[in-house]
Amino acid sequence: MDFALTEDQVTIKQAAVDIVAPFDDDYWSDKDAAKEFPTEFYDHLASHGWLGITMPEEFGGQGLGITEATLLLEAVAAGGGAMNAASSIHMSIFGMHPVVVHGSTEMKRENLPRIVSGDLHVAFGVTEPDAGLDTTRISTTAKRVGDDYVIRGRKVWISKAMESEKILLLARTTPRADCKKPTDGLTLFFTDLDRTVVDINPIRKVGRNAVTSNELLIDDLKVPASHRVGEEGLGFKYLLDGLNPERMLIAAEALGIGRAALAKAVSYAKERVVFDRPIGMNQGIQFPLADSLAKLDAAELALRKATWAYDNGLSCGREANTAKYLCAEAGFDAADRALQTHGGMGYSEEYHVGRYAREVRLMKIAPVSQEMVLNYLGAHVLGLPRSY
Repeated sequence: MDFALTEDQVTIKQAAVDIVAPFDDDYWSDKDAAKEFPTEFYDHLASHGWLGITMPEEFGGQGLGITEATLLLEAVAAGGGAMNAASSIHMSIFGMHPVVVHGSTEMKRENLPRIVSGDLHVAFGVTEPDAGLDTTRISTTAKRVGDDYVIRGRKVWISKAMESEKILLLARTTPRADCKKPTDGLTLFFTDLDRTVVDINPIRKVGRNAVTSNELLIDDLKVPASHRVGEEGLGFKYLLDGLNPERMLIAAEALGIGRAALAKAVSYAKERVVFDRPIGMNQGIQFPLADSLAKLDAAELALRKATWAYDNGLSCGREANTAKYLCAEAGFDAADRALQTHGGMGYSEEYHVGRYAREVRLMKIAPVSQEMVLNYLGAHVLGLPRSY
């Protein structure tokens, strides 16, 4: 029995492992090399109801918690798909939380069932090239013109924009200088990604190439006021509702990649014979792998604590950030050690550990860097002076 999981959650964990099993390493390697969206995988999970795991039941979902969502995404990443697999469904699993909580009834009825069925791909448009992690300094503007808003600006690192019909988009409706707080005056919209006024340019990347990351140039995108999520000027507050769960999901994905990499390394260390002995007999190989096992197990416990706290309505900023930090570190170390265990063959696509290492490295950067996590823990948990 998994520690801190209910019997139903253990069942969901195993079912998640089973549902991704048909899509092996070769499938994901081919998709990554071809820079082709994993449509078969996405449709498979959608047809079996997994995209609705956290969606309210009234919109066709299962209404489960973040714990169940992390079990799914850990299994998705560990199945060989790593970040390509996780990123293809990540936005559908929990990214629509601001709409679920703050969107109008009409907005939810029109869109959430389509997300659950897999019919509707969506992107998340917050990050900008000149703002980075300081979201209050985004320069994309939304001006009210009658019953519409007109949006202009740039977004960057927008996953799935090429595949998406709609976008959850943050824009400034009141100049920062005119706001009491920098976080005021930001408004969230869920609207159509109109290609006639939105130029989408894929970014060349070192990994996770089956799912595009894009720069968006938005030139007078007309958005009906009915596409606004909640009240004008409260968009930043709405985003905060989803930040801790997002950290937990990313943590689960890093954990899954680390588990997959460690399994590859252990298998290779048992089979590879050098100097008439399996290399796993050598402590120089065995100890790093054992160390990664211990650190992955410890990081998993931190994640379990975080998801339990969130699902029980408790404050969880400390726990969510700690889980993201520890899982990203442990996942990357496991992948790096797996590559080292394979020696020169680790640099070959044949064994897939190089792909794992490329993709899990992203988890130390996104959606928030390890350094910013430490800033949070230092200032908000330890009470040290804020450094940014």
